Amino acid sequence: MWTWLKGPGKAFRSPLPGSTNYLSAYDKQGNLMRARRNDNKDKDRGDRSQPDENEDSIVQRELDEGLDDTQMEKNAVDRATQRVEKEEREERGGVPRERQKDLQPYPLNQSFRSQPVLSEELREQLYIQVTMFKHDLPSVAATFGVDIRRVAAVVRLKTIEKQWEADGKQFAKPYADAVLAMLPQTPFKPETAKPITPHEPINDLPVHPSTRQQIFYPASESRQFTREDAAKVFDNKLLPADQRIPLPMLVDLERWKLQGLSREDRQKKQKEKDDAVHTAAAESERRRVAWEQRTQRVVQGRRWDFKFQDISAEKVGKDGRGRDAVGYRYGMPHEDRKRGMVKIPTSVE
Repeated sequence: MWTWLKGPGKAFRSPLPGSTNYLSAYDKQGNLMRARRNDNKDKDRGDRSQPDENEDSIVQRELDEGLDDTQMEKNAVDRATQRVEKEEREERGGVPRERQKDLQPYPLNQSFRSQPVLSEELREQLYIQVTMFKHDLPSVAATFGVDIRRVAAVVRLKTIEKQWEADGKQFAKPYADAVLAMLPQTPFKPETAKPITPHEPINDLPVHPSTRQQIFYPASESRQFTREDAAKVFDNKLLPADQRIPLPMLVDLERWKLQGLSREDRQKKQKEKDDAVHTAAAESERRRVAWEQRTQRVVQGRRWDFKFQDISAEKVGKDGRGRDAVGYRYGMPHEDRKRGMVKIPTSVE
């Protein structure tokens, strides 16, 4: 053990800056494998390009060589990617970004890979977009490539954090920084060419229980069998996939793009749909508030306000368990929560 700590294991005494430090990223001699691989790649690039040459001179040289616009655009994207990678390596102390093989904290478990988490800068930006700029959750999720449920959780936790900070509570900041340093992070760098890095798939469709069965449904060849028809085959109340996905606006944008609409027309149609959704939500909230004011009576108390609402006894349903019935939310309490109940078995049959 001491031989390993003085040899290959000494790389784990001080973790890499801005990077994970797992066993799978090193060879048996304690050398970082991706650093050696990246040095060879830089040597190959150095033979073909001039790093001190500015962008204007490169473009002029490519024009003199007679390259077409497609090739020039591809070369420009490659150069921008190389600049971003170089900036990231400088921030990480010359260490390149982890590969998939480097994200295995347990060398004997090849199936497990450490998943990235949101960086502190990205979480702060999500909170700002929702609370300060008043953007809705689906738009923020689609823009930053973060699941809409994760965006909502980040906003809730950030709100609590801001409240604790205003109350003067002490945070475990060193512990949080140490944990984040051991995990891959999804960054947010607004000053770079690509400020937003997608964090996860945001439009995955969960498997509905009604679709788990295998059905052979005969259909005419002259009939156009759509997703709506397929949903009705599984269940009459099942919505099609286009309406069950978390962000259906992405499907609409892609459909309009395939139809040949310009970017301005797509943005205009999307804005019209967003305005219609916001108007319908505001109208629904207005009707709910009006219904509460019409059916509820508020009695002012010394410490609390008591709300009384009219309930119809006819809404219990056929089995007496209708969702509008009195006590529907509370259900039947467990017997083991009653005082004096025996909670351990007294006999074995």
